Amino acid sequence: MLRSNKGYFLLELLLSLSTMLMICLFLLPLLMELRDQTSKLEIERTAQRFMFQELKAKIIDSRTFSNYTLIQNNIEYKIIWANPNPAGQKEVCVKVEKNSFHPEANICGVLE
Repeated sequence: MLRSNKGYFLLELLLSLSTMLMICLFLLPLLMELRDQTSKLEIERTAQRFMFQELKAKIIDSRTFSNYTLIQNNIEYKIIWANPNPAGQKEVCVKVEKNSFHPEANICGVLE
C-alpha cells in the first residue's frame, strides 16, 4: 500500500527541512561577515581616495594645512594634518570614528 503512494512521507519532509536549516545556520553568519567586511573595505577605499586627493591638492595648489571634516553617505571622514618627524614632512590622516553602523578606519600618508 505504501509503494503506490505518490506523496511525500513526513520523514522526508523533516529531513529536507532540517537540511535547509543546517545550511542556513552555516551560511547566514558567513554572509553577515562578508557584508561587514565589504562595508569596511568601502570605507577604507573612500578614506584612501580622500587622502590621495588631499595630498594631490596640496602638491598642485599649495593649499594651507587645515583640518576639516567631510561627510559622504552619512559617514564622517576627518582629515587631519600632522608634523610627525623633525625633518619637516607633513602627514595627512583620514580618520573614521567607530559607531554602531560602521567600523573605525585610520589611513595616513606622508607629503613628500
